[in-house]
Amino acid sequence: MPFKPSIIATALLCAAVPANATTPMDPALIDRAVMEFTGAAIGQPGGARLPVDRRMRLNACGMPLQIDWYGKNRDSVQVHCPDAGWRIYVAIAQVPQADEPGTGQIVVARGETVAIVVEGGGFSLSRQAVALEEGAIGSWIKVQPAQDKKAEPVRAQVVRPGQVAVRLH
Repeated sequence: MPFKPSIIATALLCAAVPANATTPMDPALIDRAVMEFTGAAIGQPGGARLPVDRRMRLNACGMPLQIDWYGKNRDSVQVHCPDAGWRIYVAIAQVPQADEPGTGQIVVARGETVAIVVEGGGFSLSRQAVALEEGAIGSWIKVQPAQDKKAEPVRAQVVRPGQVAVRLH
């Protein structure tokens, strides 16, 4: 039985569409690439502050990701996929400087009540929270708002004993 022209045209059209055109990029692959680039795990000083948002739908990259430092303080990593046409920026957890007091020493204990400061474009908000993890200055820990036990825990950076911060810049 001879092929109908519409079947052949459909087959050719399907063959011409790249396989990655409809396949979303797995955010875990981006997380792994950033971890290999920085040499630090997610949430650790020098690594990504947080995992890549799983709600993003980026087209799959048909070539190796291009990763470079971004910002004068190397506080972000630029992840670029030229063939899919997207570029994202991943914030990097700050590495404490050797001359900072208390570097490496635990200054917030698990279960301790701390002040959480949320800062962003022209505002600053502070409330009490309970540390769900211990941490040194510069490390990222989970905290639970003290007034609302049903609220989702958030990751905040230890600034000094008794204080953590989330910067929304």
